[in-house]
Amino acid sequence: MAGLFHRLKFDPDKSLVLKHEKKDREYIPVYSLQNFSTSGRGGYQFQVEVFDANRHFSVKYPHRHDFFEVLYLSKGSGFHVIDGNKYEIKPPCLFYLSPGQAHKIEFSGDIEGYIFIFTPEFYLINQNNQNRLIEFPFFYTIKQDNQPLEFSSPGDVYFIETLFQKAIAETEKGGGYSVELLRSLLDLILTYTAILYKTGEQVAPKGKGHVVVKRFYQLVEENYQKNIPVNEYAGLLAITPGHLTQTVIQLTGKTTSQIIKAKQVLEIKRLLVHTNLSVSEISNRLHFSDQSYFTKFFKRETGIAPQQYRLQGVS
Repeated sequence: MAGLFHRLKFDPDKSLVLKHEKKDREYIPVYSLQNFSTSGRGGYQFQVEVFDANRHFSVKYPHRHDFFEVLYLSKGSGFHVIDGNKYEIKPPCLFYLSPGQAHKIEFSGDIEGYIFIFTPEFYLINQNNQNRLIEFPFFYTIKQDNQPLEFSSPGDVYFIETLFQKAIAETEKGGGYSVELLRSLLDLILTYTAILYKTGEQVAPKGKGHVVVKRFYQLVEENYQKNIPVNEYAGLLAITPGHLTQTVIQLTGKTTSQIIKAKQVLEIKRLLVHTNLSVSEISNRLHFSDQSYFTKFFKRETGIAPQQYRLQGVS
């Protein structure tokens, strides 16, 4: 990829529609799964396909998704920046994205791999455990990072590639494909790679508290722009603010307020660097009471004023 746009094959009949598109970069685009899916496929609930420099869409970076993504890369090089964390692409490897995360990817022209994108409804429809997705160690991670899974075993590589290939072959049957088979193949990809995924979460007890923290992260992703207080998050989780704070501290070492503030600061930085919104407009967008408090908040958390941050061009 060169520059801000990743240039891919363009199909005028399936052109990408951006939400709230504006010429003057006043937003970070949010892409829905329907922007990438073949018409009529699963009610825009999933898409699985080859990932290379010849995909059929042009997308602007950075951007967000409102769906889950599993990206397997077998060849190529570059970098993948997810929520401000930069990861080198070292194939064979697998990247995971949760809804709401902002990312940009820069890769070489020889990039090759597969991508499976899906809504939570697609995966969870037949699951008795509706927390199943967020219980995977790579979605809404406790450490709030997105380390890729790097494969070392040829057998694991063969198995994962086979699962993606079988899923793609199934969709190529046209209207006769089996949605249940595709769900099963996706579940195999997630379940098998969760076993291989190395993280401190693997050894942490996965009781109710673990799910509470991940649900809290999910709600922060969905609501941070509203600037709502901790007690409202607790209400959404049907627990007391004290219970929420205690559980979050126990599993993360951070308070709920620290996590909410960190998300707000990250978003402010993105908007300062990647849009032309004024400081006042950013303050209003994130529902701060006034620009003066917003400026003090940002400077207190980062040590630098918003305008200075923008002038420095920090990414």
